[in-house]
Amino acid sequence: MYLADRTWPELSDYVAEESLAVVPLGSTEQHGPHLPLSTDHRIAEALARDASERTGYLCTPTVDVGVSVHHKQFHGTMWADAPAFRDYVESFSRNLAYHGVDRIVYVNAHGGNQTHLREVGRRLREDEVAYAVEWMWDESIPEVVNDIFERNGPHGGPKETAMMMHIDPDLVREEKLEAARDGGRVEWPDDDAYVRGARNFYDSIDNTDNGVLGDQTDATPEKGELLFEKASDQLVRLLEWLDDRRFEDLMAKPHVDPQPGSRR
Repeated sequence: MYLADRTWPELSDYVAEESLAVVPLGSTEQHGPHLPLSTDHRIAEALARDASERTGYLCTPTVDVGVSVHHKQFHGTMWADAPAFRDYVESFSRNLAYHGVDRIVYVNAHGGNQTHLREVGRRLREDEVAYAVEWMWDESIPEVVNDIFERNGPHGGPKETAMMMHIDPDLVREEKLEAARDGGRVEWPDDDAYVRGARNFYDSIDNTDNGVLGDQTDATPEKGELLFEKASDQLVRLLEWLDDRRFEDLMAKPHVDPQPGSRR
């Protein structure tokens, strides 16, 4: 069920029976010469909408701009400052809770959002407003990703390329795949990325001239379809698991005994 296409009475029927919402989040940022800037948020939305249709749970509109300042040197990249992003996500999450949603799954497809979404989830849980959890599609199926790609790369690599070949092939510049590989960095991390345990980089351009990592020529639509189906299955299972939990059991555990001040 897609929230924005429903009327308010239809949504009142939903919250009378259910209390879970799926929120897709991504970014609008460079993904090399072969993929559109919309890559992350298109993947997140496609997975969220698919899982929502399969389960009947509520899916919200997509958050298209995320924490992407580390891609700022490349044309077109948009970003929100981290505090503003966290406050924005927390604000609309509290809106959902006001309407009766107390479990939220952030369907995320951008690594730069992860830490901040978990912080928002902690805030909401501490206030006992909602239980919100961040879900990253590729982290739900690491074995599948590792099995089908020899040199994957964390950004603009074959896994994202394959997913976009499946989701929206017209946006993939297949004639640019070799250029993406040859102009980026195939092996990651390299010897310069970490120095004696310290990350020696802040921005994507510090590691790759064209903004991407991995071997993009290893991507195919068939691999993208497999990734999509496996990830969607994991998301469906997560939604069903979360819906089956009691809200009280999802909240923070109490302080261990004796409770502070209990012997005064």
